Amino acid sequence: MGTLQLPLAKVKKDYPWVKFPFIVSAPMARVAKPQLAAEVSRAGGLGFVAAGYTSDTLEDWLEETSEILSDDRRTLFRTTDPTVLPVGVGFITWSASLDAAIGPIQKYRPCAVWLFAPPTGFRDLVPWATKIRAVTSQKTKIWVQVGSLADAVEVAILVQPDVLVMQGSDAGGHSLARGASIVSLVPEVCDKFKELQSELQKTVTILASGGICDGRGVAAATNLGAQGCVMGTRFLASPESLIPQGYQREILRASDGGSSTVRTKIYDKVRDIHGWPEPYNGRGLINRTYLDAVEGMDEKKNRELYVKELDKGDEGYGPEGRLTTYAGTAVGLVKEVMPAADIVVSVREQARQLLHKSVPDSRL
Repeated sequence: MGTLQLPLAKVKKDYPWVKFPFIVSAPMARVAKPQLAAEVSRAGGLGFVAAGYTSDTLEDWLEETSEILSDDRRTLFRTTDPTVLPVGVGFITWSASLDAAIGPIQKYRPCAVWLFAPPTGFRDLVPWATKIRAVTSQKTKIWVQVGSLADAVEVAILVQPDVLVMQGSDAGGHSLARGASIVSLVPEVCDKFKELQSELQKTVTILASGGICDGRGVAAATNLGAQGCVMGTRFLASPESLIPQGYQREILRASDGGSSTVRTKIYDKVRDIHGWPEPYNGRGLINRTYLDAVEGMDEKKNRELYVKELDKGDEGYGPEGRLTTYAGTAVGLVKEVMPAADIVVSVREQARQLLHKSVPDSRL
């Protein structure tokens, strides 16, 4: 555990309210909004608001988050710079606009900005990092999500992020179509960064993402070398997540995520979402949309059926439904709906117990 002390000290300096093990809620597009982010941060984690594909509503989301946390900033977050909002915001950068985002970021100063999926390459993220750091006096930290060793090294040198989110292949939603799980990805990146220590201009915090839904996953990722963990699918089963009842019902029903989920582009195509760079696709529960695509149904017909299925609302979800249900392979570990804050606390406590058991003198 001693090798983690420097990176953990950096986490505590940048986000003074957090408790360890460090738990983060992913900026899931169209799901992670102010209430979810606020509750995760209140519980000693770090919650992210999803700007997602567009920056157009960012100011409204950050204003709402600021209002939700107004009283807490004098109590729970009293050790935090009062000019910094104790939540992060995430962008899908092939679609989102830096010009539209920079004003709200400067005004509200979220503690972190999470950048993902640049349109042509990671050099596209340099203007994002440069401008955000400039307008926030470097108080807003730069996070970048990647899914391979090569990408991690490239981003560390080009963008010089404060945090790298290493997303493994078990993750739900969008990530690299080809990749490894965090079991090999995280330690390989940690080892490589030790080799490159003299070339890297700053300490980069490594977080693990993908396939983590409980304290066992957090403890495992910590032992792999991660300084914190990101969860997405687990927070879908919280009242603060903005998903339909039918979607949430499927998260609770599903099991055996390695077999019941699949990586595919069809769920974007039927929703008329185009523009994802070629290396990416999305992982979701297998349903009739996917099965019909595999059986040869043309995309136009599949989309028509999807649009028609929207009229069914919650009944449009399920194995014979057509509505998209993004989820990771750990979906079978999600058994109940819990408040987001309770999820953070329970997962953290389970992880602490496991880490103390494996390392009796751990200071977590």
